[in-house]
Formats: sequence, C-alpha cells, structure tokens
Amino acid sequence: MKEIDINTPSVTSKIHCGEGVLDKVLPKVLSGRHIFTITDSNVNRLYGEFIAQKLAPHGEVHVIPAGEKSKNYTCLARILKHMLHSGLKRCDTVVALGGGVVGDIAGLAASLYMRGVHLVQVPTTLLAQVDSSVGGKTAIDFCGVKNIVGTFYQPETVIVDPLFLSTLPAREIRCGLGEIIKYGGLSASILEKLEKNTKNLSSEIFLKDITYDCISHKADVVTRDERESGLRKTLNLGHTTGHAFELYYKRKSHGEYVLIGMYYELFIAVERGICPPEYAKRLLSLIKRVVSVPAYADADRACAAAAYDKKNVGGGEISIIVPVCPGKAAELRLGADEYSALIMQCARSLAEEKQ
Repeated sequence: MKEIDINTPSVTSKIHCGEGVLDKVLPKVLSGRHIFTITDSNVNRLYGEFIAQKLAPHGEVHVIPAGEKSKNYTCLARILKHMLHSGLKRCDTVVALGGGVVGDIAGLAASLYMRGVHLVQVPTTLLAQVDSSVGGKTAIDFCGVKNIVGTFYQPETVIVDPLFLSTLPAREIRCGLGEIIKYGGLSASILEKLEKNTKNLSSEIFLKDITYDCISHKADVVTRDERESGLRKTLNLGHTTGHAFELYYKRKSHGEYVLIGMYYELFIAVERGICPPEYAKRLLSLIKRVVSVPAYADADRACAAAAYDKKNVGGGEISIIVPVCPGKAAELRLGADEYSALIMQCARSLAEEKQ
C-alpha cells in the first residue's frame, strides 16, 4: 500500500493506493461514522453484496442511473433531497463509490449540503482512479456545457484499489488510458514508461503501476495550485477540444475524446511551431494505439462549444494546453476563427491520410 498526501489550505487529502487498500482503509474511515453512499446502477449491480455488507449498515445508499446523463441539476437535487430526508448532519460523511460521474456529482453534493460535509472517494473505474477522484474538482453539466457548474472540494480520503479493474469492459480501460496518456504528455518519466510498455498498456500489472505515477503527478500539481490559477491548467491537456467533441458527437467515452482532442491540439502545436514534430510523433503514436482518430468533416461546428471552456479568459480567445517537450506543457490562446480553421485543417489532413 502506498500513500500520497495533497496538502491544501482547506484540508489534507490522503490517497491510499494499491492492492487490498479497500479492506485495510475503509473500515477505519467508516468507524463510528454515519455515512451517505452515492453510487450508480452499474456499480450497484456488480458490487451490490459489498455495498449491502460494508456500506449500508453505516447509513443510506442512493443509486443514480449510470452514465454522463446523470450529471445534471435534477439528479443533484434528488441527491440533496435524499440527504436531507435521511437526517444527514454536517459531521457525517458522503462516500462516492463509482466512476467519474459519481465522483463529480457526489463531491458537488457533499460540498453544497450544509455548506460542506466530509467526503470519501472510492473510485471504481480506471479514469476515476488515475485522475478524477483526486484533486477536488466537482461538477455537473448544465445547459449543454460540460462541468460548467461545480466547486473545488477536496475529499478527506481517496481509496484506490485495483480490484475494481477486473470488472471493467474494454471501453472503460480505453477511457482510463486516455487520461494516462495525457499524463505522458506532462511527465517525461510517465512517457518513458508508456513507451516501454506499448504492447502491454491494458495489462493489469502495468495499470497498477502507472496509476500510482499519475496520481503522484497530479497530487504534486494540485498541492501547488489547488484552484487552477496556473500550473493546474496543464492537467487539461486534450480537454478543450476533447470536451467539445464529446458534447457534440456523444459516441465515445470521455477518455477517448481526451485523446482525440489531444491529437487535434498536437496538430495545432506543431503548426504553430510550439511542439517539435519528432516529439509530437511519440505522443501521436501512443494515441493511435488506443483510439482511432476520426477526420470530423464538421469539426468546426463541434468546436463552437470550446468557447464555453472554463480556461478561457475573455476576449473571445480559446485556451488550449499543448505539449512543448518531454515533461513540459504550455497554454496557447487562439482567436476563435483561427482555432476553428486549424481544427478543420487537422480534419482534412486526417481525411487525406485515410484515403
């Protein structure tokens, strides 16, 4: 078992990572506490016995429908209503048992109810384990914009146990690999490890090892910049364009769209002379091992949603994060028309490659 701390002005978030941590840590965390568990229908179906035996005796369980469609105001209101009717107090604890959707909406509910109750994240997907459960970002989608309503609210405890990976479908593994390869664009050591294991990216042994590396990188960044005023923006590599595609096309997983967005943004970085072509090829090779990148004929329409991205600072500019060299990324701001033109240029280039 490995432990990582995120020290912020508001709280120290302790992350427990490794095989068997669920059995070792969860009983200690729950001892003497009244809890409110939030999970989704998929997790409840797969781990219903665990929930009934380990969590339900300590309090109520609220199950939401699985999928991004649950990250909305109506679902959030239902959770808050159930929390109120269950008699939850400020000294009580919300346990988020699930993937990114559960972690996001449960974290937001915990931050809002009585202006904040204790929060424990138990991520069950690869994406949630390597990224979304760590760092305190909570959100719901609103008016067709992804993650636009949310808070920064650190969990007191995050329990990352690879036992959940055994029940994940291949698509969920690809989704998590999207975030892992993103970290390869931010950390030279993670990139090196990815390139040494290109034939084993989905193996359980590799995923157990790389998960800790990704969490360590994010913990260091969040400790230095909790509220995304500077350095933490780099963690959004691939996300500006990826989120826009995700909202418009809705056919792939979040992590797959992160990789697709990263591909298009790498094209922009090379075109603008920010990222050397040789380095871009290394990252593009990893991306292509996980996802087939579409040549979107209407990519400019999809990318209109990028105007609502939270990293934008005004003036009509689009903010993207681009790799510069191994271990370094930078923010690039583009006018909306220039951004759209470059995205379409990438789409045409992809179409020509596929002919």
